Amino acid sequence: MNVKVKLNHKNISYIQKLANQALVETADALKSDVQRSKTMPFDTGELQNRSTFVDDSKKNSGKVSIVSDTPYARRLYFHPEYNFKKDKNPNAGGEWFEPYINGSKKNLAQKTFARIMKGKL
Repeated sequence: MNVKVKLNHKNISYIQKLANQALVETADALKSDVQRSKTMPFDTGELQNRSTFVDDSKKNSGKVSIVSDTPYARRLYFHPEYNFKKDKNPNAGGEWFEPYINGSKKNLAQKTFARIMKGKL
């Protein structure tokens, strides 16, 4: 039995470009969901609104990151035992990405990416 496969590299490149764009849009959707869930510590809004962003510099390699670049972000994230103010964000606490990694929202990224890709194709 002989099988011959001919790949259309132009279409593969196009789909890869769409996937990279969808990856960035997925990360942005997750960042927005974290902000809407009001789980990030909020004092002045610097951490949540201005210092947390999607780094898409490696999107062509299939990698994006949600980055919080304040000097105190890491300390707040890894210390959920702190007494966080809850007047502006009632669910504020540490480890605000944990539901997306191991918890109730762990499939949100996959579902969001699939929905975005479906809309692009």
